[in-house]
Amino acid sequence: MARTKEFDPDVVLDLAMDLFWQRGFEATSMADLVGHLGIAKASIYAAFGCKHELFTKALQRYLQLADDRITTALSQPGPALPAIRALIDRFVTEACVEHRYLGCLVSNAAVELAARDPDIAALVESGWASWEATFTAAFTRAQAQGELAADRDPRALARFLLVFLQGVWVFERTPYAATRLHDAAQVAAAFLCDQPTAKTGPS
Repeated sequence: MARTKEFDPDVVLDLAMDLFWQRGFEATSMADLVGHLGIAKASIYAAFGCKHELFTKALQRYLQLADDRITTALSQPGPALPAIRALIDRFVTEACVEHRYLGCLVSNAAVELAARDPDIAALVESGWASWEATFTAAFTRAQAQGELAADRDPRALARFLLVFLQGVWVFERTPYAATRLHDAAQVAAAFLCDQPTAKTGPS
């Protein structure tokens, strides 16, 4: 009797995430997944469920990795605004240099599926809400440390940054975006990070 091929579910899920990231949900067939993952269709169904369930798990995996990356970048001790500027610079540089034209799996899923798929819409919203909360915490810390003027709204700035970065990832899907992205990044960083020091006492 033939033995069922053993595999690491985390490795397979990462492979599925990469394929969905490259092609999107609709354009990825089960045959594509079988070929890319290197396991039988029955094994995919047994371990992850149908294609939609596998996509949902892949999107959750992507959100976890993105959350870890953003949180690590913005939760280090020290000034907060330089960390925010560095995050903007890094994401734009990656979008312009790597030439993958993949965008962000979350924004891709939002465009392709969110309007007609409540489960994916909820996942997209949870990701955006998490990033917004992390950005808000960073701007709030900047304000508490005297880097950000007292009259700025950390949550509104966080939402601006979230929308800006989603725009970066949409533009990253084209081969002609570099100049626009660099120019927009300079304006966004200046608006968000080049703040006069908040007054902490009488002048």
